[in-house]
Amino acid sequence: MLERALLVGLDITTINKRIDNIDIDSSMDELEELAKAAGAEVVGRVVQSRQAKDPAYYIGKGKAEEIKEHCDALDVDLVIFNDELSGAQMKNLEDIIDRQIVDRTALILDIFAQRALSKEGKLQVELAQLKYRLPRLYGMGKALSRTGAGIGTRGPGEQKLEIDKRHILNRISDIKRELKEVKKNRQVQRMQRLKSDIPIVALVGYTNAGKSTLTNELIKTHKEYTKEKEVFSKDMLFATLDVTLRKALLSNNREFLVVDTVGFVSKLPHDLIEAFKATLEEVKYADLILHVVDASNRNYDIQMDTTLNVLKELDVLDKDIITVFNKVDKLDYDINAMKDEDVVFISCKTGYNIDLLLDKIETKLMKNLYKVEMIIPYTNGEIFNLLKEKTVIDKFEYIEEGIYVKVSLDDKDYGRYRDYILE
Repeated sequence: MLERALLVGLDITTINKRIDNIDIDSSMDELEELAKAAGAEVVGRVVQSRQAKDPAYYIGKGKAEEIKEHCDALDVDLVIFNDELSGAQMKNLEDIIDRQIVDRTALILDIFAQRALSKEGKLQVELAQLKYRLPRLYGMGKALSRTGAGIGTRGPGEQKLEIDKRHILNRISDIKRELKEVKKNRQVQRMQRLKSDIPIVALVGYTNAGKSTLTNELIKTHKEYTKEKEVFSKDMLFATLDVTLRKALLSNNREFLVVDTVGFVSKLPHDLIEAFKATLEEVKYADLILHVVDASNRNYDIQMDTTLNVLKELDVLDKDIITVFNKVDKLDYDINAMKDEDVVFISCKTGYNIDLLLDKIETKLMKNLYKVEMIIPYTNGEIFNLLKEKTVIDKFEYIEEGIYVKVSLDDKDYGRYRDYILE
């Protein structure tokens, strides 16, 4: 049975007090989607306008008492607040409203706890949960005693009140050590990928922009594609959390790796950003970044800024980036009027312009190709076989000296096969 949730937001009326540019209605809409993703049934929402947050009750004591009446009338199980609450605010609100209180940070952490599948993902979520709960042990007394009872209490980081601060700090240290080992293993795997010389294309963007769906469209180009290799995709926030790598193929027969990363959201908990930076490091090693944007979202520009700010923190804005506006099938205006070589409008749902996107990917990845002529001795026939697998050979001919080949090589292959190239 779904938990019945009431959403509560605070509309700060002074501009200098705002922490983001998103309007309150859009922010509450996003909170509702997050609540649904966590498994709640949203039965109502309340927005309070104030010049600043109340340090004790967030929305003010009078409004908290009013919300208590709403909860009684609507048979509400929990109240979800649109900002992060302090331990004292949480305790004070719970005392008045007499319902489980969950803030936006706990809600996002709960979703991550449900969706993380890999060992690294689970450890990162647990670390973020423990860091979130540590300063709130007193304020979250009732919630912590409700271990496993529902939204805000699930996941690998759940702790009962009896567990003291020292125990939690020790667990945080243990997790950090485990994550270091996982990071070492990931670095070994990454080095193996880099040695393979296969170009890497990383997909980044706001949650539910369509990154996983686009990943599935791109990998269909590969000769080894099967339905089982598709990544999970669904029209919901944070459908996938773990980084996935899949092979795809360009029209010139060259392979590339598609890396699907975790999506972003406004007011993403700081500890979660820090925790997942390690996962997002894959973007640093990408040859090309696809910034996937939900073109149908009225706040797409704000969502783009959120993503670009994270990319800036990762120091990867100097890489080639193609901005991919997805879900154009939902638009009612002419997108063809907006033209830019680093921008493409697509619809993963209908397949619109996927071919154009692949062409742009190929152009970016193959921009440093050299058209060369080679003669490969018959004693090195394995090189010719390797070229046939990795590239599209324009022409080849068996001559007395060996195999004459006309082909396009990238920087790495040019250096590798330099001895066979005709000057």
